[in-house]
Amino acid sequence: MTQEPDRLFAQPLAQVPDFAFNEDVVRVFPDMIKRSVPGYPAIVENLGVLAAHFAKPDTLLYDLGCSLGAVTQALRRHVRQDGCRVVAVDNSSAMVERCREYLKAQDSMFQELLPVEVVEGDILQLPWQPASVVALNFTLQFIAPERRLELLGRIRQTLVPGGALILSEKLRFADTEEHELLTELHLDFKRANGYSDLEIAQKRSAIENVMKPDSLEEHRQRLREAGFSKVVPWFQCINFASLIALP
Repeated sequence: MTQEPDRLFAQPLAQVPDFAFNEDVVRVFPDMIKRSVPGYPAIVENLGVLAAHFAKPDTLLYDLGCSLGAVTQALRRHVRQDGCRVVAVDNSSAMVERCREYLKAQDSMFQELLPVEVVEGDILQLPWQPASVVALNFTLQFIAPERRLELLGRIRQTLVPGGALILSEKLRFADTEEHELLTELHLDFKRANGYSDLEIAQKRSAIENVMKPDSLEEHRQRLREAGFSKVVPWFQCINFASLIALP
C-alpha cells in the first residue's frame, strides 16, 4: 500500500485546528509517526518480543489505541501461544478501516498468524475479557487525565497472573533543565527527519490541547494505585519511553 509523506502542516494555516486522527492523518500516519517519535520502530517490534514472553494460552492480547495496527502486526508475528487472539481497538473510524486493510495484507504474506478482531470503540467502555498482554502504545496520553487511573485499574483487573501491561508514552520531566534539554533534542530529531520549523510549530499548536504527557514518576505512582506490583522501564529514546507493568 502506498504511503504518503506527511505534509499536513507544511503551509501556513490561518488557524491551527486541534489534532484529530481523521482521514488526512491516516493517509500520512506511518510517515508522521516514524519522523516524530524517536525509537518508534524499535518499540513496536520489541513489543512483539515482550508479548511473546508474557502471553498465556487461551487469553486475549489487547492493542488499545491500535491506530493502523503496527503493534497488532508485531504481536501476531511473535506470539505463538495456543488459543491466543488479538483484540485491536481504536475510536477513529478512519484508522480502523485502514487497519483492517493492513492486517488483511499481513494475512496474505504470513501463515499461522494469531486471529485478530479490530473494534471501533472507546477503550474506556470495553467489555473486558481475561488477557495476558495489554499494549497501550502512545495511547494513554490522549485519555483525559482524570480517567487514566480508571482505565489502568480495569486493565489490572483483566490481566491474568503472569501477564503484563506494556505502556509507551511521551514523557515530561519535573527538572526544568532536563525537560528543556530533551525537548530541544526532540526538536532536533524532527528537523533531522525533514520537518521545517513551521511544521513543528503548527503541529505543536495542534496537539498541545489534545495530548497531555505525564512524568515517569506520575506513571509509576498511578500504576501502583491501579494495583500493579512492579513497573520496569525497558526503553527510552530522548523523551519517549516504554514501561512494563506487572500485576
